[in-house]
Amino acid sequence: MGDSGWCDDQPHSCLQNGTITEDLFPEICSLVDGPVSLETVGLTAAEIVREARELIEIADNVVVKVPIIKEGLIAVKQLHAEGIRTNVTVAFSPLQAMLAAKCGATYISPFVGRLDAIGHDGMEVVRQIMTIYRNYDFATQIIVAAVRHPLHVLQAALAGAEVCTMNFEVMQQLYDHPLTDVGVDLFLKDWEKVPK
Repeated sequence: MGDSGWCDDQPHSCLQNGTITEDLFPEICSLVDGPVSLETVGLTAAEIVREARELIEIADNVVVKVPIIKEGLIAVKQLHAEGIRTNVTVAFSPLQAMLAAKCGATYISPFVGRLDAIGHDGMEVVRQIMTIYRNYDFATQIIVAAVRHPLHVLQAALAGAEVCTMNFEVMQQLYDHPLTDVGVDLFLKDWEKVPK
């Protein structure tokens, strides 16, 4: 599992708050060893396609992030025909994911944390998407997005999702564990008791 997204949980938030500006995109792409999703802002297929063609000129590892709206899917089909990789984003249902795959999306990004926040089981949606993709041998990869805690990461890995985006605090929790700290502390205390 890897990370191909920036600020995946709040579209455009990085641009809006000034932490990342468009002039940094080439630098970001040069630092990341793998795909980097850059989002379109147009709402018509023609606008999305035009923006996508501009975005892929930034770097070879750019993946064009497209919202899962009707015009977005029309654009994804066209971009797929042109060999342009896409990340269909803000997906909340397995049927949306099925449509994206049928249009040739490279990635689908179900936002599991947002689903959980409104009383749905976001990871169940991921499992359903995985089942559909396996049933029909779709090549679209799943990016589990808006991850809120390590359990989301575990469930994504168990489901077989290819990518999981998370903030740094969640990533730290993957290797930090209070029982590990206690175990190391006990070992060191026992070691001090051994005659030297």
